[in-house]
Amino acid sequence: MKLEDIRRVLILGAGTMGQQIGLQCAMHGYDVVYYDISQEILDKAIKRIAKLGSWYASIGRLTPEALQQTLARISATTDPAEAAREADIISESVPENPEIKAKVFAQFNELCPERTIFTTNTSMLIPSMFADATGRPDKLAALHFHDLRATNVVDVMPHPGTSAEVVDLVHEFAQSIGLIVIMLQRENHGYVFNTMLGDLFLSALRLASRNVTTIEDIDRAWMGVTLMAMGPFGIMDQVGLNTVWNITDYWANKRKDPQAQACADFLKQYVEKGYLGYKTNQGFYTYPNPAYADPNFLTGIEKI
Repeated sequence: MKLEDIRRVLILGAGTMGQQIGLQCAMHGYDVVYYDISQEILDKAIKRIAKLGSWYASIGRLTPEALQQTLARISATTDPAEAAREADIISESVPENPEIKAKVFAQFNELCPERTIFTTNTSMLIPSMFADATGRPDKLAALHFHDLRATNVVDVMPHPGTSAEVVDLVHEFAQSIGLIVIMLQRENHGYVFNTMLGDLFLSALRLASRNVTTIEDIDRAWMGVTLMAMGPFGIMDQVGLNTVWNITDYWANKRKDPQAQACADFLKQYVEKGYLGYKTNQGFYTYPNPAYADPNFLTGIEKI
């Protein structure tokens, strides 16, 4: 299959990242279908996609006419057979658990055309952990997106069994949707940026879980020295605390690391309350006006 043969993109998982990825593909002329396990999830996703598209139009990333054309290319279904029909490439964003990913890919291997390329948007896992379960390991690679509202960087990471032709095609596809492609020469948990970011998150969580200082002061330390607009806890809110917790808890259990488990447990208390970050308007901070965005945040002096 060549790049010009790719017309229909299947998004498995209509959460925050799935929404962004599908919109990005539709913006660049691809037909997009979302699959998820409930109509309620899909209905909410379609509304959020339209809202995100409208925001893109308001800042000049899309014209109003292009926005309508983009949204017209997007559909959604809870029927896996319908979702798989005529899919040329899959982008998977289901929970960060290799067993779940293996099960979902195995299901769609039975339903998708033989030509369909499988890609995973996993943040911290590697494709070889579930490649065999896909039934088409030669057609599997990681295509990992960052927050598309703020950046256009994407990672392409094959596993040892990925064919060279598929690696090239996934690279071309990523470029065709307007992205800067970071090519990995070998599998690495966390790719490039996420490897660095994960270490930052764990360092911040260790400090907080051990009561060394407050969440706010940890963020102030980072923001004050690096001059960045938010600190590690603000960034975690943007990523989604359930995602950060899933990753942290998985590796804590895998490595039998007590300190990492303490970090996961610290996150879990927020997740159990439904405080998932920006997407629920409550995480470590309250949105849409988080404390770290206040000009007085760095000084620690509240506005009077």
